[in-house]
Amino acid sequence: MKMLTEKLQENISFIKDALPAEDIIVYRFRTQSGTECAAVYADGLVDKAVLGDLAARPLIERLAFEDGRTSKDDVQEEKAEGGAGERQSGEAGAEKVKETLLFPEIKEETQPKTLFQEVLDGNCLFLVDGIAKGFIVGAKKPPVRAVAEPPTDVAVKGPREGFIEDIKTNMALLRKRLKTPDLRFEMSKVGRRSETNVAVCWLEGISDSKIKDEIVRRIREIDIDYIPDSSYIADFLVPRKHSFFRQIGTTEKPDVFAAKLAEGRIGIFVDGSPIALTAPFIFLEDFQSGEDYYVSPFMATILRAIRFVAVFISLLLPAFYVSSQLFKMQLIPLGLTLTIASSIQGLPLSPSLEMFLVLLVLEVLKEASIRMPKYVGMALSVVGALVLGEASVSAGFVSTPAIIIVAFSGICLYTVPNFIEAGSILRWLFLLVAGSIGPFGIVLLGAFLLYYLLSADAFGMPLLAPFTPLVPHDLKDALVKYNMQSLKERPALFRSPNRVRLRSSDFSSDTPSDSPKNRAAEGQTQPCDAAAKETGETGDGEPGKGETPKRHAMNGNRKNDSPKKAKNQEQGGTRT
Repeated sequence: MKMLTEKLQENISFIKDALPAEDIIVYRFRTQSGTECAAVYADGLVDKAVLGDLAARPLIERLAFEDGRTSKDDVQEEKAEGGAGERQSGEAGAEKVKETLLFPEIKEETQPKTLFQEVLDGNCLFLVDGIAKGFIVGAKKPPVRAVAEPPTDVAVKGPREGFIEDIKTNMALLRKRLKTPDLRFEMSKVGRRSETNVAVCWLEGISDSKIKDEIVRRIREIDIDYIPDSSYIADFLVPRKHSFFRQIGTTEKPDVFAAKLAEGRIGIFVDGSPIALTAPFIFLEDFQSGEDYYVSPFMATILRAIRFVAVFISLLLPAFYVSSQLFKMQLIPLGLTLTIASSIQGLPLSPSLEMFLVLLVLEVLKEASIRMPKYVGMALSVVGALVLGEASVSAGFVSTPAIIIVAFSGICLYTVPNFIEAGSILRWLFLLVAGSIGPFGIVLLGAFLLYYLLSADAFGMPLLAPFTPLVPHDLKDALVKYNMQSLKERPALFRSPNRVRLRSSDFSSDTPSDSPKNRAAEGQTQPCDAAAKETGETGDGEPGKGETPKRHAMNGNRKNDSPKKAKNQEQGGTRT
């Protein structure tokens, strides 16, 4: 590929041929000393005000080479003198340009491919006549939306900030919560045409370096032309390409993301996506919420239990209803059996087909309400559910119990948003086997799913951890949520080199932390403190630390009542 030359016009022509797009702007200007310059940038991706104040204006007003000559003049003069000054003059001119530009970071580059990529990435390229180099300055200002609460994870208590599509903003939100030099980022570019920035982040000394290295290796091995979202990266990282359950964690909240890194996980940002990835991932995370850590442990435990029960109801209730009608009607209490029997009399559809039809209508309504505009979608879902449900029952196509069961099943599934995709598929499968072979099919499919979960893992982490293998310490933040004082160590499953999380003693003690008793226990009591404790005074005659003035007065009266102690104090003075 052709290299840059010392002639500005040739370099501009070369860049225009390589980047013929209309949004690539080439702005030419002349300095007061007569030097020709050019700025090359992508329109809409740079801050023009910053470029004008920190680059163009300083170059125009201040850029002048020695004796008022341009770098090109220097080169020609040194050539005429017979010296090898072309290279030296170019370097001197480049240093002068870098001193004139008011940017903290300025990169010199001669490779055209790198220069083009920097321009397309939102940086600005400056060219100076007589210098066969390009100067890259960072003045990015891409169009981004403001930081707001993520719509997929609304919180009642806790922070409401959410990630956005700009990777630099997301990294800043994370840095704001983890102000430690141990927070590390490793950037990569993925996509032959998109050149998408991907950042792997971790806490040095806390995350497992082997897992981090494996994630970085897999990302660098991705060879695809376009990466629009973090879900593309997740597909390349998971070990099982076809799975009912997630194998990579996702979140849009910086507080949740930072907490996962503090436990020893690895995080991944993808430019253009507000959804950050975390690994390793365990199945239990779907039933946990960031809000669990902002409420009382008792309330968090209840909420987790509700989510587990709701998911089981959502998966099994439609299947149980169909299998009980077709195979085991005696499983239902007699009173409920009579009510169901009276409601299904005269229906033209079998129980299995009826439940399939109602579930299909529910899925169609859900998809339509999501794809339609916000307010239209809400009206569509409410009106559609009421009108279709009432009309179907009145017309005798479906029974009232089927409508109730499907509606309740859908509500239960929405209590765990991260499990909606897998739950919808599994609900159809359970309904299929229940209509085919009855309760035995439900048990058989449940056993298969349990075996699948037991054998699945991601980055060496069992999906059903901490239950298999059983890790008693990690059960404190599993189904039951303990208080934070009990979670003194990080989860053992993530193999963190530093498992100590809480370095505090018993907070339930009423003894002040700076009392002499605690200082003595910590081995910090000084001789003067011991004497002051015994006499009730310090070296300055003031009441000892931890002694109230009243207590000190009582000690003084007690000493005056003892002539022997008073005489000893007069002879030896105050002990220090």
